[in-house]
Amino acid sequence: MAAMATTLTSSLSKTQFFDNKSSFHGSAVPTRAAQPIKSSSQNPSITMSAAPYNLDSFKFQPIKESIVAREMTRRYMMDMITYADTDVVVVGAGSAGLSCAYELSKNPDINIAIIEQSVSPGGGAWLGGQLFSAMVVRKPAHKFLDELEIEYDEQDDYVVIKHAALFTSTIMSKLLARPNVKLFNAVAAEDLIVKGGRVAGVVTNWALVSMNHDTQSCMDPNVMEAKVVVSSCGHDGPFGATGVKRLRSIGMIDSVPGMKALDMNTAEDAIVRLTREIVPGMIVTGMEGPTFGAMMISGQKAAHLALRALGQPNALDGTVKTAQPELILASAESDVIVDA
Repeated sequence: MAAMATTLTSSLSKTQFFDNKSSFHGSAVPTRAAQPIKSSSQNPSITMSAAPYNLDSFKFQPIKESIVAREMTRRYMMDMITYADTDVVVVGAGSAGLSCAYELSKNPDINIAIIEQSVSPGGGAWLGGQLFSAMVVRKPAHKFLDELEIEYDEQDDYVVIKHAALFTSTIMSKLLARPNVKLFNAVAAEDLIVKGGRVAGVVTNWALVSMNHDTQSCMDPNVMEAKVVVSSCGHDGPFGATGVKRLRSIGMIDSVPGMKALDMNTAEDAIVRLTREIVPGMIVTGMEGPTFGAMMISGQKAAHLALRALGQPNALDGTVKTAQPELILASAESDVIVDA
């Protein structure tokens, strides 16, 4: 989860705040009469226009129920056939996974499948933290928001998106519109495919089946081969701890560290620095703990690590330029998993 800053500062005068005699001991909250915080852009004016149909006597075109069933089934099964063998599988559609897939999808020659156990992708990025809606992003990660054209309120060293769902819905809408991306939500990654000491894909099943293995007769899984697997599944699920628990259980890594006490100034840089190919064919990205900027940039770095593994131009080798060149950090040589 992203943590919330405990202290806010402002240059507004005391007369613009609520009564300072309140029992609230933090910085006072500005009233609606306060001067607006500097924003990344001005809100466009909204004009009403008539609907392109008559709302008083609206009627849908006729359709057979079987057509609906066939369209959904045919298209989904074709996607399963197409992505049974793909370039990159991203496990976990949270902020890091979505950022990774978005960055990867800029290369039209790379096919990306996203596996998300939940019906609703986005992970913890629908809220800023503790059920609060605002999302804090530390600079210079705000440049990624500029690329996505997401408005924010700007402070000295960080920016604030008015609702975390604005980031999540925006990046998803842009990402899923691309022809080389498919999101398989309500699908669980139950295991890894490992061949010759290299991760070569994931073992999948419907999420509801995975949740009911103990209550039903045997329901065997499916598979999805991939040249690169990117794990951004955080702590939950059979992978856990950014997808490395399974690697330890089969002897491909020695240990899976736990989370330390929160220190944002250490954690965010560490998460980006330690985003890397942990074993051949598998890249780890993201983790709980800091604000969301680390998730976004960690995902971007994971994408360029995947591009490098695929022999494609990437920012890490300097063979391609990015919109935020200073955000893609060099791959760290360390045996320590992201431990923030």
